[in-house]
Amino acid sequence: MEGTLSRILRGAPLILCMLFGATGALAATEAAEAAADPGATAFVAVAAALVLFMTLPGLGMFYGGLVRAKNYLSVLMHCFGIAALVSLLWCAGAYGLAFGTGTPWIGDLASAGLGQLHELRSGTTIPENVFALYQMMFAVITPALIVGAFPERVRFGWLMIFSGAWLLLVYVPVAHWIWGGGWLATLGTRDFAGGIVVHTTAGISALVVALMIGPRSGFPRTIIPPHSPAMTMIGAAMLWVGWFGFNGGSALAANAVAGDALLATHLAASAAAMTWAILERIKIGKPTSVGLVTGAVAGLATVTPSAGYISPLGGVAIGVIAAGVCFTAVLTIKQRFRIDDSLDVFAVHGVGGMTGSLVLVPFASLAFGGDGLGAGTIADQFGAQALGIAVTVVWSAVLTYVLARAAALVVPMRVDDQAERDGLDLTSHGERAYEFD
Repeated sequence: MEGTLSRILRGAPLILCMLFGATGALAATEAAEAAADPGATAFVAVAAALVLFMTLPGLGMFYGGLVRAKNYLSVLMHCFGIAALVSLLWCAGAYGLAFGTGTPWIGDLASAGLGQLHELRSGTTIPENVFALYQMMFAVITPALIVGAFPERVRFGWLMIFSGAWLLLVYVPVAHWIWGGGWLATLGTRDFAGGIVVHTTAGISALVVALMIGPRSGFPRTIIPPHSPAMTMIGAAMLWVGWFGFNGGSALAANAVAGDALLATHLAASAAAMTWAILERIKIGKPTSVGLVTGAVAGLATVTPSAGYISPLGGVAIGVIAAGVCFTAVLTIKQRFRIDDSLDVFAVHGVGGMTGSLVLVPFASLAFGGDGLGAGTIADQFGAQALGIAVTVVWSAVLTYVLARAAALVVPMRVDDQAERDGLDLTSHGERAYEFD
């Protein structure tokens, strides 16, 4: 008996080590699992791919179908070039400036190179590298949206210089103010997926550059028809699908908020497309394919700031409002003010983003089935939204003007008259999208 007890006591340290070792391993496994939710991680990674799909090829085909055939390749070049440039700048330090701790005004460069990211993005259940990738796709598509205001007449070199500077000095600060825990977020400004950060910045900047660069030759006397409405519809379909990642992925988890965002997004696009078709039938006697998809995109842009905060019926209502407001804006900008915002970036994205950021207030309230108001009363929340929009409009307009002028000191903004007549595909890139025998 004593021999047996002696052997047990001698083996106790080994048994304890095995028990505590197993317990420690189990705890480490549980901690690793708690650090990142595989489902949420996969969901956001796929959403990032969908947002890139919106730019390449969705936006390229949507915009490309609306220009003349001799400029189609140049539009694709603009989208691809911006995607590559912005991605490199995001890695170099733009991500940290937008989402680093820093100050209420700007982030920091601690994550420059994207090599020192945390295992888990604070406040989420996904790794920070996946979060950085997802936000990179938003940074890619925003300056790409702007190019729709001035295709067929802009120099590629100027566009690259301007887009890089615009990302760093317009998009990054606004993203930090609202999404990076900056001063507007502290004051209660809400923007679920980019009504202010993406669509307002891009829309205002597009309008400023369109005014600076001037209209296409012949505008508005000569009708400049799209070379392929069918291609535009295909591109719009890609945008619609990709917007599931744009809005749904902004929940940063595969949960009920993402489900709400997906439902509201799809229904807003559907309602806006149908309303736009009805308005065209009243205005010009028939609905058009370009009008139908423009309406859908207007609904998508307008529901973006509130998608995760509202009910499905709220999405329908916002879609109807989006079509009415953006349809009127398109006619006003081109017919009354004679501004050649060629592909209606300001009228659809700018006006839609600002409108959606304001109507978020009633539709996000509990009375309309929303998640409630973040800044207290309706008046408080409306004030926070209006402040966010006003600051973003002024910041985007002033900085865009300055950056456009500065870039023009290096490369002229506009091609010459002969290059515009011949088309940018050949004169800027030495290639053509189509070969006609």
